[in-house]
Amino acid sequence: MPTTQSTTAPEPRPGMLARLGLDRPPLRAWAMYDWANSAMMVVVVTAIFPIFFSSVAAAGLPKAVATARFSIATTIGLVIIALLAPVLGTLADYTAAKLRLLGVFLLLGASATALMFLIERGQWLFALVLFMLANIGANGSFVFYDALLPHVAREDEMDRVSTAGYALGYVGGGLLLAFCLLLTQKPAWFGLPSGPGLASSAATLPARISFLLTAVWWVVFSIPLFRRVTEPPAAPRPAGATGRGAIAASFKQLGHTFRELASFRQALIMLVAFLIYNDGIGTIIRMAAIYGEEMGLDRTVMIGAIVMVQFVGIPFAFLFGALAGRIGARHAIFLGLIAYVGISILGFYMRTATHFLVLAGLVGVVQGGTQALSRSLFASMIPRQKSGEFFGFFSVFEKFAGILGPAFFSIAILATGSSRAALLSIILFFVLGGWLLTRVDVSAGQAQAREAERRLTAAAEAGATAA
Repeated sequence: MPTTQSTTAPEPRPGMLARLGLDRPPLRAWAMYDWANSAMMVVVVTAIFPIFFSSVAAAGLPKAVATARFSIATTIGLVIIALLAPVLGTLADYTAAKLRLLGVFLLLGASATALMFLIERGQWLFALVLFMLANIGANGSFVFYDALLPHVAREDEMDRVSTAGYALGYVGGGLLLAFCLLLTQKPAWFGLPSGPGLASSAATLPARISFLLTAVWWVVFSIPLFRRVTEPPAAPRPAGATGRGAIAASFKQLGHTFRELASFRQALIMLVAFLIYNDGIGTIIRMAAIYGEEMGLDRTVMIGAIVMVQFVGIPFAFLFGALAGRIGARHAIFLGLIAYVGISILGFYMRTATHFLVLAGLVGVVQGGTQALSRSLFASMIPRQKSGEFFGFFSVFEKFAGILGPAFFSIAILATGSSRAALLSIILFFVLGGWLLTRVDVSAGQAQAREAERRLTAAAEAGATAA
């Protein structure tokens, strides 16, 4: 008797773009904002501006005083946006203004970055004001950018989309930083003044052009986000939350938002775990150059290592997204934290520029994937209608990782008298944060978020019917 063959065609395998989380125009447009803003983060925050500030804008100041003022300006900018983020996130939810507010902060940050072109020798106060505004603009825009993730991506693809954003950020930031490094090291190749005996304005021209290019890059590559991503609908507002009342209601809503976030127990535990282990990650990122300089390493080597991190991070950010699809985002984050423990131990024994480059490569392997999966894991455990509010608090916790970690590092140096011992103390952040992450029941958190979405949708439909 002949065997009957099935006529059901096998399901086609998803294409490469789908596996990367970039198969639809809104997903690609959303991820491109990482490409756009990462240039500012590496050129201005990490690599070129700190050296420019120390050697040019703060010329004449003692090095310790210049470093202290730069650190204070960084802290002030982060505290300001940390305080504003929850209010702005709530306002964005009530008024359907995520894209508009993202645009406002983008223009603030890009304008401040472009104005850095005008900084002259000794103008440390002008430079720090612009640096603070650029930081506020960038970090403020991240509140709304992150809050858009659960609206552009389905639940089953958020890990891939989030890691794709980080990967594209590495590409964009790395390309522009590499070009700016070439511009500052070999200005004659681009027809710019070079050689000894130049006036200050001529000698600093390559660095100042880098700031201008960064601002243009940031704006131009943000355009797809505004063209392809649709503004999510407004969440149900409290009574009177219209016009100026929406701002007042946003302030009044803060306490309610925190209590509501606390009711999403798994998301809250995840958020606290993120605060702790991201303190460790942020400390390594922010203190690496200072630590390397203390070891007597060449600045060009250190900036080159930062460039290398960007390009090493590209494939591994995608790989972390694929790994999360197999073992889950939480377990993939665990692997990243274990790697960071190893990086801290190896950093204790670092002696040479080669060691620094090896450590930078290891950071590039785990940095983007760990942070991207933290973002998508949190997004999967909150209701979409509250994404602006809850990501406002996510932003607060993220910013305090830029404040508390370096402060703890400094205290550890004072207590032990050694930067090496202080680096080992950072392991505590990874261990404690990882332990808290084990307490997160991801499935329960996601189920609670979906149930909350259904209730909010039903309430909105009932309100519309009544109106």
